[in-house]
Amino acid sequence: MDQIRILIVDDHPVVREGLAGMLAGQPDFELAGMAGDGETAVQLALTLQPDVTLMDLQMPVLDGVGAIEAIKQQQPQANILVLTTYDSDADIVRAIEAGATGYLLKDTPRNDLFQAIRAAARGDSVLAPAVAARLMTRMRAPAEERLSAREIEVLQLVARGTGNKEIGKALHISTATVKTHLIHIYGKLGVDNRTAAVTVALEKGIFSLDQ
Repeated sequence: MDQIRILIVDDHPVVREGLAGMLAGQPDFELAGMAGDGETAVQLALTLQPDVTLMDLQMPVLDGVGAIEAIKQQQPQANILVLTTYDSDADIVRAIEAGATGYLLKDTPRNDLFQAIRAAARGDSVLAPAVAARLMTRMRAPAEERLSAREIEVLQLVARGTGNKEIGKALHISTATVKTHLIHIYGKLGVDNRTAAVTVALEKGIFSLDQ
C-alpha cells in the first residue's frame, strides 16, 4: 500500500495535534510535517513535497489563499485540500481560483475526510456538500449578477468602513477603478449605495464580517 504523505497547516496547535492523531490511525497515511502559518507552510510544502497539504485559510503571516498561490506557482502539481470553518462565496472562490484541489469544512465526518485526502492524493477535486451547493448556486446565477473575486475584495473592505482611496491602496488599483467596481457591484446586487451593498452581500453569504 502506497503511503500518502500529508502536511497539516493550521494556526491552532490543538487542531494540528488533533488532526495528526486522527490521521495516524490510517495505515496508508504518513505525517510529513506541520505548520502554523502560511509562510512556513510554503517552505515545508516546497521542501517536503507532500502528497496532500491540508490547508486552513485564516492564518497569521500569510493566509491560506496566499500560501496556496505561492505553492502552486512553484509546484503546479501540488494537491492542496482546504480544511476550514469558512464557507462564504469569497473564501471558496478565492481558494479555488488560487488552485486548491478541494474544499472541506471542519465539521466534515472523519471518514469523509479520510476519503477526501485519498481522492486529493489522486488529484481528484473534492468539495464539501455545502460548498458544492454554494458553488452551484453561484454558477446558476446569470453571469451579469455574479460578483468577481476582485469585486468581493472591494466589498469586504467597504464593509470595514474603508474609503475608496484606502481601498485603492490596499488592492493596488486607482480610486477611479474602485469607483467602477462599486458601480458594477451596485448593479449586480440591485442597490444604490455602499451600506445596502454590504447588507445584501451578507444576506446572500457572499462574505462574512469575521474574515
